[in-house]
Amino acid sequence: MSKVIIFGNKDFSQLAHFYLTQDSEHEVVAFTMDQDYITEPEFLGLPMVAFEQLTTLYPPDQYKLFIPMSYAKLNEHRIQKYKQGKTLGYQFISYISSKATYYGTPVGDNCFIFENNVIQPFTSIGNNVILWSGNHIGHHSSIADHVFIASHVVISGHVAIGEGCFIGVNATINNSISIGKFNIISSGALIHKSTLDYDIYKAPRAEKMEYRSDVSRGL
Repeated sequence: MSKVIIFGNKDFSQLAHFYLTQDSEHEVVAFTMDQDYITEPEFLGLPMVAFEQLTTLYPPDQYKLFIPMSYAKLNEHRIQKYKQGKTLGYQFISYISSKATYYGTPVGDNCFIFENNVIQPFTSIGNNVILWSGNHIGHHSSIADHVFIASHVVISGHVAIGEGCFIGVNATINNSISIGKFNIISSGALIHKSTLDYDIYKAPRAEKMEYRSDVSRGL
């Protein structure tokens, strides 16, 4: 069992506390944030500690960190805090839901893998990666560090996802291609060829029709 401090006081941190408490061997003992953003001394009944004081109150040889932050500024905030925690000497836990299909292939630290992800054999997942619920990670695929993958994304076999990417809900990545680093792939996008670093792909939006769905009028 590890004693863990979670970074943040928003929805994501509350979710992390829930999953770690309900579905892991870890014990959450406190939360932490930058001093300027702390408004209450506790969160979810546990101490809220200034990040600037963390090593004094919760030394890194006794406690571990978990930083479940969002994809804001293309994962930049999560990357910064992750690197700061490393510099301070902390080890990070990863959480893999017991309801994920997972065959023991490598997963880095500070990863948050929600329920109903299918992670096929011969895959690898780097550090500081978020996999929201219900994704398919195909065989012989790799996900680099600092990636955020939203729900119901299909990553086919032999795909390489570059560092820092964001992949939106219901996106599909075809077989045997590479996604450059820090790509933004929007919800519903279909990627059928390799991409360059810093590319952005946007799927077409649904078109509103001129007529209505009144069945008495027909379609």
